[in-house]
Amino acid sequence: MTLTIHPVGGIPEITQGMDLGPLIGKACSSSEFGLADGDVLVVTQKIVSKAEGAMVEIDQNDPLSHKPIVEREAVRILRRRGDLIITETKHGFVCANAGIDLSNVARGQAALLPEDSDRSARRIVERIRHNFDVSVGVIISDTFGRPWRRGVTDVAIGCAGVAAVVDLRGTEDSLGRELMVTEVCVADELAAAADLVCGKAEGIPVALIRGVDSQWLRESSIRDEVIRSPAEDLFR
Repeated sequence: MTLTIHPVGGIPEITQGMDLGPLIGKACSSSEFGLADGDVLVVTQKIVSKAEGAMVEIDQNDPLSHKPIVEREAVRILRRRGDLIITETKHGFVCANAGIDLSNVARGQAALLPEDSDRSARRIVERIRHNFDVSVGVIISDTFGRPWRRGVTDVAIGCAGVAAVVDLRGTEDSLGRELMVTEVCVADELAAAADLVCGKAEGIPVALIRGVDSQWLRESSIRDEVIRSPAEDLFR
């Protein structure tokens, strides 16, 4: 399998109420690589939050003014260290500051996580199918840190039309041994790959991935397939 990843330019500044599907589809269709059945679009959380109005006002002169919002958005506080708060959100994500983000938004504003990122992804898929007669997968991505490892990476917080997890249990490895526990979170892998062309400061909120295995193109859900239940979690 060979993948190509293209940054999607030409998307305007997003404000509340904008319909992302047609905007993204038009930007892709107008590009040199176009838009085709089987493409997977990775869309950054920030523009989804802006379009859905998941923005709050904060005091731009107080660098800690968003902390009460973090407390409000979290369903559980796991750890505190200085100004850093590690939280569990209502979506089931474990992340810093309940996913509230101050980057790439206007001063005096903070972006919340979308209410339901799987639903947001489905809406974009449906709008692109309706407007362009093309069947694509969509991943909503966000930047998370990781326990025990330095550095951040993009992960999938919502998806539609593309697998969240590919189950390889029962298949064989290259030496003919049966895989017993291997489940690959391909949505996270695609989100991280897309970030390599979007970057953190380039103003590119969407990437198009072409060449994804056709068997991965199915209905899926981050909430249902990726979030580990407390009963299965060794750390809770």
